[in-house]
Amino acid sequence: MAVARSGSCSKSFRFETEARALTLLKDWLSPKQRASYERFRYFDVTGSHTGTRYRIHHGTQTNIEEISGTGQHVCKWCFVPDGDLVAGDVMLAQKIALETNERGALAVAHRSFVSSGPRRF
Repeated sequence: MAVARSGSCSKSFRFETEARALTLLKDWLSPKQRASYERFRYFDVTGSHTGTRYRIHHGTQTNIEEISGTGQHVCKWCFVPDGDLVAGDVMLAQKIALETNERGALAVAHRSFVSSGPRRF
């Protein structure tokens, strides 16, 4: 009976899962969103109820910026689906939630304000 070395299967499985999730995410992005994501690792969405612009950065938590009408950073938002999901799946869920049920998404989200110093995601 062959036994896999510890971590080898889980690392390759995680890599394949991340790759599939990013492919699915990119399939759901508009051409403009996809170009932005591929260049900057973020894309913008418009909230379904308020028309607010949100910038979803690559990541799984506290990766959403609210952007003002003048393009300024307003605050950060954090909401994630249940489960141990990879970044592509989380970002796709965030995109769909904000574009179809903005109020519901923000009702469960954590809002934070950060200094005007450099932003790190």
